[in-house]
Amino acid sequence: MKLYGYFRSSAAYRVRIALNLKGVAVEHAPVHLLRGGGEQHAAGYRARNPQGLVPTLELDDGAVLTQSLAIVEYLDALQPSPPLVPSDPKLAARVRAVALTIACDTHPLANLRVLAYLRGPMAQPQGAVDAWYRHWAREGGLLAVEAMIEGGDYCFGDAPTLADLCLIPQLANARRFGVPIDDLPKCLRVEAACASLPAFAAAHPDRQPDAEGGGEALATTARMRAVKGNSAVIGERR
Repeated sequence: MKLYGYFRSSAAYRVRIALNLKGVAVEHAPVHLLRGGGEQHAAGYRARNPQGLVPTLELDDGAVLTQSLAIVEYLDALQPSPPLVPSDPKLAARVRAVALTIACDTHPLANLRVLAYLRGPMAQPQGAVDAWYRHWAREGGLLAVEAMIEGGDYCFGDAPTLADLCLIPQLANARRFGVPIDDLPKCLRVEAACASLPAFAAAHPDRQPDAEGGGEALATTARMRAVKGNSAVIGERR
């Protein structure tokens, strides 16, 4: 299998965590979302993913899967252990509710193409774009998630679920953009627990083959693992 992604993409980050938890090896094919106007817009890539987004998972038989949550659900069916969605229907609904709050209601409002549209056709200054991001990341998402999750080491139960796979990348993006998160103790507890797991650590953006930043990136990883501060900004904004 081949995973097309970008190291800073939180959607690709979710899939990398799932692959690591499942022990599924893939070939990584970087798609730089900024270089040359964005490699995701190339005709060859659009043929695989008509939306021009990452991630895209190409299977060994040539089939192509898109959308991070759909890919994670496929991996969960392909390799049921460890399960990422609980068997209990009520708990499964709660897990999916958190995942969808992040993946459908929060992340899309501050994705690269939305921010680029605000800067470009909408002619908004960078300060207004940053304020947009911070509002929707926090008031539009993380505050609700803080109220929705249980408060243990993971969002629900004693092991990572689909909810954790969505929360950790969203927290990483929040740190990039300086979104205040120090008043979200349940989210931060989950972040600290997940940072200690090899599957999450190996999926971190700074650990990817296409990562940029060198020593600064490694220092950022150390700060993330220690869960200190709330205003680290990682790399260029997108």
